Amino acid sequence: MKSSGITPPQKALVTGAAGGIGQAIVAALKAQGAVVVAADRDVSTVDADHHLSGDLLNPQYADGLAQAACDAMGGLDLVINNAGVITRGAVTESSDADWALSLGVNVEAPFRICRAAIPIMAAAGGGVIVNTASCWGGKAPGPNHALYCMTKAAIASLTQCMGMDHAHQNIRINAVCPNEVNTPMLRSGFERRGFDPDTAIAELGKTVPLGRIAEPEDIADVVMFLASDASRYMTGTLVEVNGGKPVS
Repeated sequence: MKSSGITPPQKALVTGAAGGIGQAIVAALKAQGAVVVAADRDVSTVDADHHLSGDLLNPQYADGLAQAACDAMGGLDLVINNAGVITRGAVTESSDADWALSLGVNVEAPFRICRAAIPIMAAAGGGVIVNTASCWGGKAPGPNHALYCMTKAAIASLTQCMGMDHAHQNIRINAVCPNEVNTPMLRSGFERRGFDPDTAIAELGKTVPLGRIAEPEDIADVVMFLASDASRYMTGTLVEVNGGKPVS
């Protein structure tokens, strides 16, 4: 009988580890006995085994992250490309800086990390990659988030392509596609627009059939499923986690 949990000793790299979903993923992996490398601009508050701070917009950092994580842990079984940014607005409201940030963090960094991680995993007999796409763009277009939706569509498509291309190397590559999640990034976005975060999140929850927006742990649990042997026959798959709420 196959186990549905993370099989120790799992060696995992998590990007965006200091964010709300990232911290929940790291905690879930640690609870399963995994060894975790946390990557983010500042990982000093993340309870991981190893910390590799840096800027994913730096190609050298992104290119070297998989090997650095492998060196730190003595192997690399699992990569979770969780880092992401949200740029709001139509194309006509988007600057060159918005373009560079969105494309750099949401698409180029996971591309570089996957490109470096796949040969490492292949040489070791296999591995798992989980990317964070989104219901917005990854599964359906949404209004007033042109760059965000474009980049999430790109990482969703890249995930599907890589899932097919590297299955023969025993490397499974899937993506989780969240809708709204109660994270510091979402809350700060409400604050910048002049809304009280608690009130705004409560109102947003009324638009979800399950009655609330997701908590970080809701997404982390799906990531753990995709990282585990329970999803052993899944690759190139986009898993929507939306509480029943479509993008509209």
